[in-house]
Amino acid sequence: MTTPPPHIEFQDVTISYGKEIALRDISLTIPEQTIFSIIGPANAGKTTFLKSINRTLEFEPNAKTKGTILVHGTDISRIKNVYSLRRRIGMVFPLPVGLPLSVYENVAYAPRRAGIHDRQELDELIERCLKQSMLWDEVKDRLNLLGTKLSGGQQQRLTIARALSHKPEILCLDEFSIAIDPVTTMKIEDVLLELKKEMTIILVTNLVQQARRLADHTAFFNKSKMIEVGPTEKIFSNPEQQLTHDYVTGDFG
Repeated sequence: MTTPPPHIEFQDVTISYGKEIALRDISLTIPEQTIFSIIGPANAGKTTFLKSINRTLEFEPNAKTKGTILVHGTDISRIKNVYSLRRRIGMVFPLPVGLPLSVYENVAYAPRRAGIHDRQELDELIERCLKQSMLWDEVKDRLNLLGTKLSGGQQQRLTIARALSHKPEILCLDEFSIAIDPVTTMKIEDVLLELKKEMTIILVTNLVQQARRLADHTAFFNKSKMIEVGPTEKIFSNPEQQLTHDYVTGDFG
């Protein structure tokens, strides 16, 4: 089986907040059109890793990055139009934050700001994003309802639909299942397996079995370091590091 080409590469990346090291000497490659999971206990640097990819770390005044992060071979620190980079990289955070707008306008918000105003084009885009996030059948007759009135699981899928409205090439999810029920979690997992055909997905999860179900590759982080990275089944069945074994088997965490 041919290995997909690299989509994202970290080369000796260290990230700090003032004197505190959040990530230390991270080097890894994420192939395109795969699901790449990051597991590890709290404060391991997992969220910092996600934020570094689309440069939202720049919102943190004390954040400093050393090393090189490449997206399709381009050093992202050299990209002058950071907004174009962020449009390429969708982000979904742990707790769904719906804009105080209708379901329709939640998804239309970013395309409108990008200059799309044709109603038919917007209608088609919104239907596509809501179908991709498996929400269309539940909201198609109430698109004018405030997004904040949806259930927690529906709001999470609305957040995914909103991220997809950019037509991203990379989708980053930070513990999306933290506040939703198992049935909705499984629905979103099905969504991710479909989306993998079109984009690269990076999944931070506190559920190690979720990583095992979904991911092609997994990295285990602990105390700001990457302990191990590799094909997911190897990480779970035959890890090289004892610490990895202890974490995936639940002996610590």
